[in-house]
Amino acid sequence: MKNHFHAIFPNEDYLDFRPYQYGWETCAPLHSFGPFIRNHFLFHYIIRGYGTLYSHATNGDIHEYRLGADQGFLICPGQINLYTADAEQPWEYVWLEFDGLRIKETLLKAGLEQDHPLYRPLSTEHGHKLRDHMLYFTEHASSSSLHLVGQLCLFLDNLIEFSANRQKMNDKREQDYYIHEAVVYIQQNYHRELSVDEVANFCNLNRNYFSRRFKELTGSSPQEFLIQQRLTNAAELLKSTDIPIKNVALKCGYPNQLHFSQAFKKYYGSAPREWRKQNKTAGE
Repeated sequence: MKNHFHAIFPNEDYLDFRPYQYGWETCAPLHSFGPFIRNHFLFHYIIRGYGTLYSHATNGDIHEYRLGADQGFLICPGQINLYTADAEQPWEYVWLEFDGLRIKETLLKAGLEQDHPLYRPLSTEHGHKLRDHMLYFTEHASSSSLHLVGQLCLFLDNLIEFSANRQKMNDKREQDYYIHEAVVYIQQNYHRELSVDEVANFCNLNRNYFSRRFKELTGSSPQEFLIQQRLTNAAELLKSTDIPIKNVALKCGYPNQLHFSQAFKKYYGSAPREWRKQNKTAGE
């Protein structure tokens, strides 16, 4: 009998909310994962059984949490983590890995961050609704990218609504229109030479304050976001067109093809030409 499911989200066009991987697993006794560092946020919801999470706090301390059915836990990008199934009643859980510009503030509304990784629903019924939202991904893995992104938004909305630790964000975080304007400006100008100073000036903000607020709200520095924007669009061009790699580099803000190739390989793990061969859209 199948005791696990795992799928990878194929589309990189969504910036605010994007699922990466999802699945469920019935673990063997004492089955463990880690120590490991994730590149994205990872949320588990425990269906049945027990296990232990060893979570590194921001100050370096390691906290041990004994968890059971109808509880959840969050792992943050860059955080060292280890989790182990119980020897007698190993856990079964569903999990969802995701990221995006709005994810950090969304999780904070649900009371979740690196130093507060445990999730408790308002009731068992609320927890089961959240579980079902997560299992939906495993049952509809062949659905369109837009459909799955919409499902992620529904999951996050319920994560907040059903949280026993729900927090209300302050007006400054909720209504930081300057950073939204900066994101749009970068999206519209990534194809040319663009500096952090220019974006900060466009928003009428001090560069240091701008960079700090941008990272607080998006999880990335302005420069990291600019690179992500350029390389994400480059990947889409490589996948869906036959434009020469030199021209793809130019269209995405890299006048030097060698610099583009180095940045692309660092981000995607393979050179542009190799990545195109592996990901070229059929029929294009």
